[in-house]
Amino acid sequence: MILLAYLAGSISSAIVVCKIWRLPDPRTQGSGNPGATNVLRLGGALPAITVLFFDMLKGAVPTYCAYLMGIDAVSLGLIAIAACLGHIYPLFFGFKGGKGVATALGAMAPIGGGLALCLIATWLLSVLITRYSSGAAIITSLSAPLFTWWLDDRFTIPVAMLSTLIIIRHKDNIKRLLAGTEPKVTDKKLNKK
Repeated sequence: MILLAYLAGSISSAIVVCKIWRLPDPRTQGSGNPGATNVLRLGGALPAITVLFFDMLKGAVPTYCAYLMGIDAVSLGLIAIAACLGHIYPLFFGFKGGKGVATALGAMAPIGGGLALCLIATWLLSVLITRYSSGAAIITSLSAPLFTWWLDDRFTIPVAMLSTLIIIRHKDNIKRLLAGTEPKVTDKKLNKK
């Protein structure tokens, strides 16, 4: 399941969607990050929503299948991390992937609708207030283990594992946020970061 999750994660939705929509390669344009936020800047809402959906799906499917197989909580966390690592370091796309936020959200969603709603609401509220996708991702990642502990404490450790991975992946964004140079979601034209 770990290997299958990694392989599923390695299918880069952003690159595939950009090819289908004939948009620039998100690894070389905009922020240089092959994720939904950069695709939003490059091609608008519909391609970005498509990327978001498929990035979440590749986290949700392996984790939920493993859950149905009765795999223990810590192993579920490892499977979810494997899907995110596939997204971050995709085998099929030269190991240059995105931040893993949507894939992690997808992996956490099967825990329960309440958790998914809390995470989505936290991200949306954070991005509306700050206008920073990365800042919203960091805030949501910090909140996720607390929400999980409150709603279904069996999965607190795997969610904390995923959250740690997402925060580590955002280390450059954290530096830019502190320096005041991080691009906002509304920034249309960016030099590759």
